This record gives sequence, structure tokens and C-alpha cells, in this order.
Amino acid sequence: MIMGNRAISRSLITSARTLSHKITDPTLAEMGKNLKEAMKMLEDSQRRTEEENGKKLLSGDIPGPLQGSGQDMVSILQLVQNLMHGDEDEEPQSTRIQNIGEQGHIALLGHSLGAYISTLDKEKLRKLTTRILSDTTLWLCRIFRYENGCAYFHEEEREGLAKICRLAIHSRYEDFVVDGFNVLYNKTPVIYLSAAARPGLGQYLCNQLGLPFPCLCRVPCNTMFGSQHQMDVAFLEKLIKDDIERGKLPLLLVANAGTAAVGHTDKIGRLKELCEQYGIWLHVKGVNLATLALGYVSSSVLAATKCDSMTLTPGPWLGLPAVPAVTLYKHDDPALTLVAGLTSNKPTDKLRALPLWLSLQYLGLDGIVERIKHACQLSQRLQESLKKVNHIKILVEDELSSPVVVFRFFQELSGSDPGLNAIPAPNMAPSAVSQERHSCDALNRWLGEQLKQLVPASGLTVVDLEVEGTCVRFSPLTTAAVLGTRGEDVDQLAACIQSKLPVLTCTLQLREEFKQEVTGTAGLLYVDDPNWPGIGVVRYEHANDDKSSLKSDPEGEKIHAGLLKKLNELESDLTFKMGPEYKSMKSCIYIGMASDDIDVSELVETIAVTAREIEENSRLLENMTEVVRKGIQEAQVQLQKANEERLLEEGVLRQIPVVGSVLNWFSPVQASQKGRTFNLTAGSLESTEHTYVYKVQGSGVTPPQTPSGARTKQRLPGQKPFKRSLRGSDAVSETSSVSHIEDLEKMEHLSGGQDASEANSPERHPGAPTPPEAEQTGALQDRAQRLEDDRPQVEEPESLR
Repeated sequence: MIMGNRAISRSLITSARTLSHKITDPTLAEMGKNLKEAMKMLEDSQRRTEEENGKKLLSGDIPGPLQGSGQDMVSILQLVQNLMHGDEDEEPQSTRIQNIGEQGHIALLGHSLGAYISTLDKEKLRKLTTRILSDTTLWLCRIFRYENGCAYFHEEEREGLAKICRLAIHSRYEDFVVDGFNVLYNKTPVIYLSAAARPGLGQYLCNQLGLPFPCLCRVPCNTMFGSQHQMDVAFLEKLIKDDIERGKLPLLLVANAGTAAVGHTDKIGRLKELCEQYGIWLHVKGVNLATLALGYVSSSVLAATKCDSMTLTPGPWLGLPAVPAVTLYKHDDPALTLVAGLTSNKPTDKLRALPLWLSLQYLGLDGIVERIKHACQLSQRLQESLKKVNHIKILVEDELSSPVVVFRFFQELSGSDPGLNAIPAPNMAPSAVSQERHSCDALNRWLGEQLKQLVPASGLTVVDLEVEGTCVRFSPLTTAAVLGTRGEDVDQLAACIQSKLPVLTCTLQLREEFKQEVTGTAGLLYVDDPNWPGIGVVRYEHANDDKSSLKSDPEGEKIHAGLLKKLNELESDLTFKMGPEYKSMKSCIYIGMASDDIDVSELVETIAVTAREIEENSRLLENMTEVVRKGIQEAQVQLQKANEERLLEEGVLRQIPVVGSVLNWFSPVQASQKGRTFNLTAGSLESTEHTYVYKVQGSGVTPPQTPSGARTKQRLPGQKPFKRSLRGSDAVSETSSVSHIEDLEKMEHLSGGQDASEANSPERHPGAPTPPEAEQTGALQDRAQRLEDDRPQVEEPESLR
């Protein structure tokens, strides 16, 4: 449309110009001039409209923050703050906040300096980056006792191991650069990983190297002797021999100096001898490598200094944010290291070491050793505290050298050895063993979450181990410098563990009793949920419950919602939650941890009675509409029948308006008041004759009693529901009951004697003085009344009933 208007305008302007040249009439010439100006104005207006539309179209495709002339620095920083900490309307989340000290600011400064240094000219940049890389490499090798090593700095912790694998491939396969993967096909490389390695490590290596998964070999841990988290050296040697016989090439072995789960160290010295025997590259990784900077180092960790390569993570150890990981290695061919990607000619790649270069100078050797030593002392302090705590098992390899503490709560089973983490006797059923294991795992998971909330500076984590189950791990080498963990935090952690033990033991003891009570109660179904740490899970089976179906039940969900509300209104020490069963979508009631001795029978009885009342009340409300509708229909029929009877009784003449009035004046009819009332309780129609005769309303039918429990437990003042009565209060109530009964018997005896004397004696005058026996009887009556009022509301002992 716009293009058409423009073409018309141009044709009109051309025509006007032609007319102005050819027509000599001044009137026509003036008209042509005016037409030219008008068309020019129209064309300019269309041009401005097109430009504005083009700007609107362009600005509509650009995001809001980029529109206009840009944002100021304050607005940008405010946006970053909102993204980091969330909006004000959102609830604050309890996350660990890293303690960034002066050394942290130095590390952050290194990134800004790196961006600035990259703008220098090439010659200055090359000299500066070479100096930074060489200094950092030398310092790390001296601190961690790795002489004559090279360093590769990387962001991803696993990236260094992938580069080392590539270097090992180039070293063992000389024609790999020319023939590529054809040489690997003829002789498949094998990479050996421990079964205790970090999950996903083997898959990451295969993806980075382009190798198939059969190139990985998972070495099991010890099963008979030694730690269950150490690599089985004898079995590894057998695997190597089998691979060589199959024509494969053992390429690389990854050992652990501190496993990811429990911090155990492999027998690195024995593994190094085995690797030298078969020409295998040995790479060591783990948190225990940090202890190489200390004066005393265990022999198992010290053997890591003889390996071919190792990966260090100084950032978490020293509390340095955004600091790269370091892989130290030994190799004499710089060409192969360049091909493998361990070295680079780009100065910007060498600048990765700048934050660590600045931080190491700021801390100094004393500061580095002090932080690592402090973390090891924290772990030893917690170990010493946990040794004095019952029902806590510590999983450590060497108490003097392991900086990782892994512990779990356990309950001794009958016929088991306490030192074996409650390993059952041979005569125990496997189902009981599995159930006990799942119960302890759920309780340990709850314990870990509670301790993390109570002592956030401890940096605890919950881990699931294949053999031991769910455990709690304290690794100060990776968290203490970041969170600022102190010795007082460790003492608080030990105290919190001690305070939670009564709750754990009490809950575990009440679980079996709760299961038996629920199983023996009609209408309740015990749900065995291994992931719930509380007393147990129960579901109420209503009348219309389809036990074979696993789908959600709206009626049951409504009943359980009302039951949950009633239980929470009791204000007991127990916590109640509602949720679907882990095997189906049906609603259940989850009962939490027990902090004291709970009367399980009263708890189960309350749940059953309350759920039954809710079901009956809901069924009554559902049937009320139908009952009322039928009652109205029946009332209409009876009223119509009563009208017909009244017509037959009075006759037709009385129904005529004028005649009926005269006839009623001469001979009135004594009509009885008849009506109907609907009894909601009985669901039936009743006559109102009783109401008109006796002038009172009566139901006629006694309403049914509300179902209640078989026994109503009377509690002492201040005693919460589901609590067992204490022995001291029982003794007090028994004493008061005995004395009260004795006073009543004495009072009745005196009253009986007084009545007999009054019957045999003449009548006393009202103004006569009261005999002493009467005064004594009145005093006893007053005392008995006071005892009755002050008597605690408790059940009488069995001996007095």
C-alpha cells in the first residue's frame, strides 16, 4: 500500500512538472506548482512513517536491557545481586556462604589482572606469562614434594586426568599421530579404575578420549583383608595378566589417596611396583594429597610422590575461590605434551595460573601449612569425641593420617557383634536384616540433615555406601577453609550428635511395637516405607477402599486430610505428615521421630477411632441429601392423604365458599391439628400431634452415641497426649486415693452412728447446741469434699478397683 502511494505521488509530481513546462497559462501553472508541493509533503510524511515503523520493528526484536543507550553500573550490579540472592519476595534459602577472606580477594583480583595483562604487547605478555607459569609450577612441586615436575592448570578437576590419558596414549602408541585409531583397534588400551572411584569418572574419560566403554576395567576393592574401600592389588594383577593374554595393552591406572566417599588411601607403594613391572602409567588423586605439605606424612600417602602424575585441588584446601586445579606430571618429551594439550604456546592459557600465583605469595608456606594442619586437627578432634559416644560407628582407615571422618548411627541386634556394625547372626532371617538396614539408613539420613541445620559451619554431607549404608561425612580439608570451621564448631557438632541419640534409639525401639499395634487394629494398614525415619507409616482403609488398586483415592485422601488436622490439633510432641505411599498414590499418615517414651497403643487407638469418626461423619453428610429428599416426598404423600381424609370427613358442602361458611357457623367442625416433622437423626417422618398436645418437642428416638475409643486415658495436668504415665505420679495418685477412701469410710461410719442415735433419741430443738459427733461428721465431710476436688484426675490402681 505504501509503495503504491509512493508511485502515485511520483507520477503526480512528474505530471505537474510536465504541465508547468508545457502550459503557459499562469493559472494552470500555479495549480501545478501547488500540486508539486502537496505531493512532496505527502511523500515526506510517508518517509517519516516508514522510518518510525522500522525503528519499532527493530526495537521489538531486541531484549529490554539492551534497548536505548544502555544501563548504568548501579542498575547492572543491582541485577547481579538479585540474581545471586534472589528477589525480596522469595523466601531465603539456607545455603552455605563461602568465607571470602583477604586471600579470597587476592584470588579474585587475579582474574581481573589477567584480563588487563592480556592487553599488553606480545613480547611483554610472553615474558610475564612464562614467569608466572614457571614460578607457580616450582612452588607447587616444592610444597607437595613432587620434584622435577611440570604443571597443567585446568578449571575442571577431571580435565587434567583426560589430558594425562591422551599423553599416555601418545607415549605407548608411536604411530597414533599418523594412523589414529587404527592402532588402537589392533591393540585395545585398558584404563583401570577403582570401584571406589567417583561415579561417572570412567564415562567422562571415554567421552573425552573417544574410546569405547570396554576400554575401562573396574578393579574391585578388598573383601577379606584390609579396608573395604582400598583397591585389591592381587586381583588387579590378575586382571592385568588376563588383558595381556587377550592382546590388550594396559595403559593407565588411577589410584586414590583419599577416596571420594570415605577418604581411604590405596596401597600406592605396591601399586607403583606393579605399574613399573607392566609399564603402566600411575595417576594419583584424592584429598589426602594435601597432607604432603605437612611435616609428618603417612607412608601410604608419601608413596604418591613417586607416581607419574597427580591432581591437586588447592582451591578448597586453602579457601581460595575461582582457583584452578593443578595436575603435576613428569615427562621428558615436550612435543608429546604439546600434542596431548598439557602445554600451550598461547599466553592467555598460561594466565590461568595467575590467581594461584598471587594467592600462594600472599599466604606463604606457613599460611598454607597452617590451613591444612588445622583441617587435619579438626578431623582428629571429632574422632576423639565420637569414640566416647555409644551407638556411633566410625569408618576410618588410619586415625592418625585420615583427614576425613565418616560415621553412622547403628543399633546392636540380638546375637551380633557391636564392632561389625550390627552384622546379624546366621540364624536371623534376611528380611529382618534388610528391614533393620533400611531403618538405620533412614535414621542416619535424618541425623545428617539435622546436624547440617544445627551446625552449618561443619560442612557435613550425607553419603550412601554400598556396604555400610547411609553415613555422615566430615571432610574439613574441603570445607573448613571455605566455611571457616573452628574447634568450637566441632565440639558443638559432637554435642548435637549426643543429644540426638535418645531420639534415634527411642524411635528405633518403638518401630516394631508400632507395627504390631497397627497390624492388630481393624481398619488400619501398616505401610513399610524404608525411606521414612519416623516411627512408621499408617493408612486407614475405609469401607469403599479398593485394596488391589494403586491409583489415588479421593475419598481416602479426604479422610486422611481430616485425620491429619485432628492429630495436629492434639499438640503432642509427635509430628504428623500426609503424603502418598511410595509404592502407590494412596494417601498415608507419616508419624515422625519420638523424643520420649510414647504410649504406642494409645496413639494407634486414637488414629483408628478418629479416622472412623471422620468416615462416619462424611458418610452421614453424603446420605443426608438423599434422606431429606425421600422424607419430603413421603411428607407430601402423607399430607395429600390427610387432605383427602379431611374432605371425606367434612363433606363436599363445606368446601363451597359461601355454603361452607354458613354451615360451619351453624355446625362448627372440631378439626384436629395434624402435621409432620422430619427427624434427621432417625431419618423418618413423625406426627406433630405430640407437640400440639403436650406443648413440647420430642425427638422420639434417642440419637446414636458418637463412636469413641475403648478407653479414655486421663492425663495429669500439663501432660501431653500419647505420653506414658511416670512412676512418681502413679505413686502419688495411689497414696492420695488410699487416704481419700479411708476418710470416706470413716465419715460413713460416723454418719451411720449419728443416724442411729437420732432415731433413738427425742427430737432436738432447732436452737439446741450441736453435739460434738455432728461437728466431727461435718468436718470430715468438708475434708472429704476438699480431697475430692484436689484429687488428680488419674486412673485408680488395679489393686483398688
